Amino acid sequence: MISSESMIQSFVIKIWLEETSDETGQTLWRGHITHIPSMQRVYLKKLSEIIPFISPYMEQMGIDLNHEST
Repeated sequence: MISSESMIQSFVIKIWLEETSDETGQTLWRGHITHIPSMQRVYLKKLSEIIPFISPYMEQMGIDLNHEST
């Protein structure tokens, strides 16, 4: 029997603003995501980097990300 704990994944996502040079006047955001059970962390420059990080954990839970309903 599969325990309910094996069907749970926990992540912490932290984002912050990082100012660039005064010449461009741009403000960039940065962040990191941490998988709590393993404490594996990756630093992010784009929100789109979150999905590739969490996908393997979702697949371990048996979730078919190719056929996920929207």
